Amino acid sequence: MTQRSVPVDAYIIGAGPGGLAVAAALEARGLHGVVLERSNGVGTSWRSHYDRLHLHTPRELSGLPGFPIPKEMGRWVARDDVVRYLELYAARHRLDVRLGTEVSRVDRSADGESWTLTLADGTTLTAPYAVVATGFNHTAREPDVPGLQGYSGEVVLARDYRNGSAHAGKDVLVVGTGNTGTELAVDLVEHGAARVRLAVRTVPHILRRNTGPYAAQYTGIAVRRLPTAFVDTVAPIVGRLQTPDLSAQGLPRPDTGLLTRVERDNAIPVQDVGIIDAIRTGAVEPVAALREFDGDAVVLADGTRLTPDLVVLATGYSQGLEPLIGHLGVLDEKGHPVERGGRTARGARGLWFTGYTNPISGMLRELSIDARKIALAMALRKRREIKARRKAA
Repeated sequence: MTQRSVPVDAYIIGAGPGGLAVAAALEARGLHGVVLERSNGVGTSWRSHYDRLHLHTPRELSGLPGFPIPKEMGRWVARDDVVRYLELYAARHRLDVRLGTEVSRVDRSADGESWTLTLADGTTLTAPYAVVATGFNHTAREPDVPGLQGYSGEVVLARDYRNGSAHAGKDVLVVGTGNTGTELAVDLVEHGAARVRLAVRTVPHILRRNTGPYAAQYTGIAVRRLPTAFVDTVAPIVGRLQTPDLSAQGLPRPDTGLLTRVERDNAIPVQDVGIIDAIRTGAVEPVAALREFDGDAVVLADGTRLTPDLVVLATGYSQGLEPLIGHLGVLDEKGHPVERGGRTARGARGLWFTGYTNPISGMLRELSIDARKIALAMALRKRREIKARRKAA
């Protein structure tokens, strides 16, 4: 990656799409941001996702600032192409990315005017500003299920799942009804699993990824700023028009508001890439939520005992920010930054965050918007500070 011997305005932690977008937006405003990445490549989280993953947002709404996703990657961009796009993006903008550089802690500098980053090897870096962009899916959430440690059956965590080719002919229970869990259930069916059951704790909202040329993301953008109660009221009507009633197959309509779940739980609707047909035909069977493991059995919330050949746990991710910045007082009770985009928290001026929500309007689109807001806020702050120093002199 390009490295330049010019003064550093900001250190950006994380070389995922959020961090790269901020770096490019800063360069467009004449500011120099250095991206620090702990792994040996950009887009680390994308590299480790399951094989069949595609963007659930269309290519035309998913490009980062200054360089759209190439048309040859298709409308629904595959995982490997997302990684390739991020590599091309960093090269196109000649971004200063330092790989193999892990940041373990962020502190206000002794002079109170800058930010000091302590690296994993104990060395420190200091710059006037800092941006935290380690990502929404930074730390895989360890499943907290009674009896798991003593369970004698086979368990695979979603973070370690690649494809269902090794599980053909197996009886599988998938735990988790987000986009990952439902898509892995479909993948297992397509790879020949003998039986696939889906443990449902909270009934998800399921939307068609697209209706003809119209992508669901356009609706997400349209409703993002509408009153929550209004969207919650209208969404079931749209849902009944878009998706069949799967109650007879064990998956009733959701009883929680669509936008309420997005805002309260960061749980966006499931984008249908085969789960509706799989449930409707019986290829995927919804069952009660997982309660516990008991020896060689799995016990569901309704008391049913199963002995599947494989349990796939799609238990989600956490942001893992506490070790890095938990001491700064900038996180809420859920571990999310209290401010993001162009805003900074009180007592932490000059420290920005991006990528810590799961917006209904599309993650990559919002990362691009946040990047521009951060770049503008940083440029204005730097201008004010320069004027103040000149005036003091």
